[in-house]
Amino acid sequence: QLQLVESGGGLVQPGGSLRLSCAFLGRPLEYYGVAWFRQAPGKGREGISRMNRSGTVADYADSVKGRFTISREDAKNTIYLQMNNLKPEDTAAYYCAAVEFPKSLRATLRSGDYTYWGQGTQVNVSS
Repeated sequence: QLQLVESGGGLVQPGGSLRLSCAFLGRPLEYYGVAWFRQAPGKGREGISRMNRSGTVADYADSVKGRFTISREDAKNTIYLQMNNLKPEDTAAYYCAAVEFPKSLRATLRSGDYTYWGQGTQVNVSS
């Protein structure tokens, strides 16, 4: 059984940085393509970044491109989302997600492409 456990959310000032972590428990990270999503009040779930199983391809939503970086450290069974130059509009609940290879070959930033989800971690960007 794969369980995804998120951490790293909190309150940060505009312009600040935060790094979210998502630990893969029960199964090796190396078997999965991964992604990060977020959901702000009054909005649908937005795919903001994804990375393929090998770590050679990463995609970003226009809303975070140039500010956020997805990464994976398979030896630690953990993925990360480094968030820089945070803006108030980044305030949301953030979720990590995974889908097992070979289905991960077809994964995009659509939430329906993913099978496993973290519990969510809240990020509040406010002065």
